[in-house]
Amino acid sequence: MRARTHIVRALITGASGFVGNHLVAHLREQGDHTLCPDTDITDREALITVFDRLRPEVVYHLAAQADVGGSWDHPVETLKVNVEGTMNVLDAARLAGATRVLAVNSADVYGVVDQSELPLSESSEIRPTSPYAASKAAAEMLCIQATRGYGLDVIRARSFNHLGPGQSDRFVASAIAHRIVDNEVGGATSVKIGNLAARRDFTDVRDVVRAYRLLVLSGRAGEVYNVCSGVDRSIREIAEMLVGLADNQMTLDPDPDLMRPVDLLVVRGDNSKLREATGWEPLIQIENTLSDLLGYWRQQRSMNQTDPSKLQEGQP
Repeated sequence: MRARTHIVRALITGASGFVGNHLVAHLREQGDHTLCPDTDITDREALITVFDRLRPEVVYHLAAQADVGGSWDHPVETLKVNVEGTMNVLDAARLAGATRVLAVNSADVYGVVDQSELPLSESSEIRPTSPYAASKAAAEMLCIQATRGYGLDVIRARSFNHLGPGQSDRFVASAIAHRIVDNEVGGATSVKIGNLAARRDFTDVRDVVRAYRLLVLSGRAGEVYNVCSGVDRSIREIAEMLVGLADNQMTLDPDPDLMRPVDLLVVRGDNSKLREATGWEPLIQIENTLSDLLGYWRQQRSMNQTDPSKLQEGQP
């Protein structure tokens, strides 16, 4: 794909979701024209029709079933959305003449790793553990096939944990922030928490969407890129930082019901390939991210107190 500074017609699947909202805002700030259809990606014929009508230049494929914990209870639905849905998007993009597709995948495909294997690079072995991770690994194979079989320009972004304002409370940091704000309103002091020992590589969602656009502009066709900070932090550290930002004193209370069937001990990525290709680096400090996340839930709580019908649970 030839070098350019802006994108004429960018179509985003999952544009109404947590990351999609931030991506659309970033693209518009950069002067890109955004197309945000709400078509169900599992409806193949409808999707092909929409893509043919809109004729996107590039496609950001974000739509997915992204709840790792929920995938254990709903594996078939997860596979249908993440695998069949991805195939439909790739085919629709190809038939509509799109020149590039950025497929957002997940670092969960790396699975359970030993600390000696860290940091994880794009050449690290794929060993998915959850149904969600298996679905994203399968989606990656479809991306490779689309490039090698059809000549479609597809870039894969293997995203590690990201967080920020607007995130659903199905995800750990946002869930903790939501519980803290509930406590601030109700006066409780206990914050329920799952596995405090798990360590994750967190990046602010606003840094993540910058990386996605830079990959569309400068990434290499057919390649996969880790999108991560390169730093792992424990859930305990994240939880303690959030509690430290609370309006009143609180304590963390481990809850067995919040534990996953299989939880990875530690994940940390190597982002050097992304940096070399695009010049990207994370800019937003974790303290600012967590403060903004709490601010988001406080705003939602304030809206609810004014008008309960306006409470938003965030977007997945």
